[in-house]
Amino acid sequence: MTRVPILMYHAVSERPTEETRPLAVSPRRFAEQLEMLREQGFTPMTMSDLVAGVNRTGPLPDRPVAITFDDGYADFHDEALPLLARYGYPATVFVTTGWIRDAGSESAGRPLGPTLAWNQIREAVSCGIEIGGHSHSHPQLDQLPGRKLRDELRRNKALLEDHLDRPVATMAYPYGYSSARVRREVRRAGYWTACAVANDVFCEGDELLALPRLTVTEHTSPMKFAKVITGQGLPLLYLRERALTKGYALVRRTRYGLHRTGALLRAGTGNGR
Repeated sequence: MTRVPILMYHAVSERPTEETRPLAVSPRRFAEQLEMLREQGFTPMTMSDLVAGVNRTGPLPDRPVAITFDDGYADFHDEALPLLARYGYPATVFVTTGWIRDAGSESAGRPLGPTLAWNQIREAVSCGIEIGGHSHSHPQLDQLPGRKLRDELRRNKALLEDHLDRPVATMAYPYGYSSARVRREVRRAGYWTACAVANDVFCEGDELLALPRLTVTEHTSPMKFAKVITGQGLPLLYLRERALTKGYALVRRTRYGLHRTGALLRAGTGNGR
């Protein structure tokens, strides 16, 4: 069975903001990790090419890996892109369109750090980088009512395709959370694959709308990174993260259920019931 590490990055910076710091890596650390991928014989692929390869509709190298970035921070252009170009590696960047620096009237949400501009995103595409969706304003998608959820997904996809003049078929869930309802809307919006977190490797046969990824931060030491990319001891390496994910999932399902119940009660009261 094919097992593929999908790496999840955010900011690549020596001086991340306080809000991006927990998930940031330094350029030096990122370069070390790219070098390790080369030494270990991995072949980086975009998410779309990886899924095509696993589904036997495209080529798949012996040791595939995917490098992904969430949110669309400006340091991807300044720090990560030159390093990726040095190694000749592609990557996939999941962009929050309302956070784009020159989003103008489409601006929405609150970026956690400086973000990419449209011309920088187009430049990345010209360098072999795949652009995916990451919602429009970076909300907790599983907490949104239907109309707002559909707007977040479809506006994000439409803006990316309009500005980049190419189809966008993959996305990543803000905060890594989804639900069966969210995944249905993701498919209806026209996405064929979507990334969660889960801190596990992608195995052939996994749900394509909930692909697992592996969190990489500045605290991912060379020894840990070597184990991450080879899938060794992941339950122990990500014990804390997995426990938190399960706990948050229960809280979020309960919260959404309470919101739905409250909305139905308010609607019933308004109708005189």
